[in-house]
Amino acid sequence: MGGCCSHDVSVRGKVESEMDEREYEYDHENDVSFNHGGALVRLRGSSKFVSMYTQQGQKGVNQDAMAVWEDYAGEKDVIFCGVFDGHGPLGHKVSQFIRDNLPSKLSAAIEISQQKAIKFYDANDADTSSFDDGYDNSNQMSLASWEGCFLKSFSEMDEYLAREINTDSYCSGCTAVTLIKQGDQLIVGNLGDSRAVLCTKDKDQLIAVQLTVDLKPEIPSETSRIVNCEGRVFAAEEEPDVYRIWMPDDDCPGLAMSRAFGDFCLKDYGLISVPDVFYRKITPQDQFVVLATDGIWDVLTNHEVISIVASAPRRSVAAKLLVKRAVRAWRYKYPGSKVDDCAAICFFLDEQPVLSHSQSHMSGKNRSCSKQLHRSKTTGNEDTETVDGKVGLELDEEWKALGGFSRANSLSKLPRLARGMSKRQSSKYYSPR
Repeated sequence: MGGCCSHDVSVRGKVESEMDEREYEYDHENDVSFNHGGALVRLRGSSKFVSMYTQQGQKGVNQDAMAVWEDYAGEKDVIFCGVFDGHGPLGHKVSQFIRDNLPSKLSAAIEISQQKAIKFYDANDADTSSFDDGYDNSNQMSLASWEGCFLKSFSEMDEYLAREINTDSYCSGCTAVTLIKQGDQLIVGNLGDSRAVLCTKDKDQLIAVQLTVDLKPEIPSETSRIVNCEGRVFAAEEEPDVYRIWMPDDDCPGLAMSRAFGDFCLKDYGLISVPDVFYRKITPQDQFVVLATDGIWDVLTNHEVISIVASAPRRSVAAKLLVKRAVRAWRYKYPGSKVDDCAAICFFLDEQPVLSHSQSHMSGKNRSCSKQLHRSKTTGNEDTETVDGKVGLELDEEWKALGGFSRANSLSKLPRLARGMSKRQSSKYYSPR
């Protein structure tokens, strides 16, 4: 998508002038939360530190899903946040399936890692040098341990998805941007083109720090992996700025991201479910993190997003305000396009109100605060400069995303099941249990 820097003032003015007072209201009846194994799980609504909101676009059913777990992994004050963006005919089912199962799998991986570290510690008679391999001096998990937990749980989740979802979903999938806060640590696991952006403060200015890389096929390391697996990467003539993954001998499905859960028709051809894992040590200047699907980032810059969230009259309505502004930006910038689904979680890191002034900042100084832990062994994912401003359905119901004009659908064309199913998928993913 193209940037919108030249339209910042007009777009922001247009959006703000159209705001209705009712947009600032919070509907408590819309909250959805429940207890699970000692954790409070929230699917919609807000809490002291979290604001969540999603709105269906014009492509059919809302395929975005999200979840927040408080007292996560059996530990008080540990929080998990996740936003999941589905695509394809069964994308809504895939995103909900990931939302409902990934947090538990990640929690189980964390528990196993903790148990192994403790046993190793005991076996070495409290040898602190060995213990530090699993924990740091504050008794928090090491970065390598966090990375291992994310890699293990994401891999298991993709295999579980293949077993549990029927074969009609082999060209459906979803992205995931997830975050865990433990003490002063932020650990982010990202798969696909959703995004996490941190708002931090420098004197009287708010600064946007992008914590993740949009994993798209045009990134050189991603392209290399896909091509080495006999997949193809190119942009169609009608969408010269949108690069997609295509099967070797057929111009389908045209997936506009390089990593995702599901989409098993492309798993032999370079698409992977290996997340990038990032780490940041929280500073007193850090204000909040926004996790959101590409429906937000396609029309608003990182700078605009943190400005909108910071300007919310109450934290409980911050995510709703952001989504409403994004929807209006879609209609203003692309009046002939179908508005995408939008979902956002605003996770506040302290109890103090943030300033209303902000600026976008992706300098080396701030990027150095966010240490990328994971580089895929397959791709060697390069340090990629990211640019601000890239712009319940059953099987017999209509899925509208491929009809009419839309801005960069995740899928371009659905392959036929008989031709698209590889031997590996039919034997590994769909063998009888």
